[in-house]
Amino acid sequence: MKLYFDSAYIAKCYLNEVDGSGVRELARSASGLYSSALCVAELACVFHRQVREGSIAPSLAAVLRGYFLEDIKNEVWALIPVTDLLLHRVEFLTRNLPVSCHIRAGDAIHLVSAVELGFEEIWTNDRHLLAAAACVGLKGRSVD
Repeated sequence: MKLYFDSAYIAKCYLNEVDGSGVRELARSASGLYSSALCVAELACVFHRQVREGSIAPSLAAVLRGYFLEDIKNEVWALIPVTDLLLHRVEFLTRNLPVSCHIRAGDAIHLVSAVELGFEEIWTNDRHLLAAAACVGLKGRSVD
């Protein structure tokens, strides 16, 4: 089973966060793990925030960054590029969303990426992304 994770779920694969063990177990059960290349920038910011908030030491953040980047190199994560065409598809998507749909740029990039890859669901614990998934015909999934 191939799975699309947003950046929050990818972070849970490297950090000991709430639901992290469940997310890692889910990831291990997958035949393929997919996300947007946006996750590279978002994970860099997650590791920075963890250090800034004192949740992890800078040395641990460096090790975790290394694991993540090595996993990308070894194709543990299949990343869809954020191209001009994808960004224009995001623009088109948002132009046609119901006014009631709360969506942020990063979430829209993940949603369009998942749709482009042919996924029917997206895995996250982000409440805004979970709600916005339905607006584009995706099922938002979360480890309970």
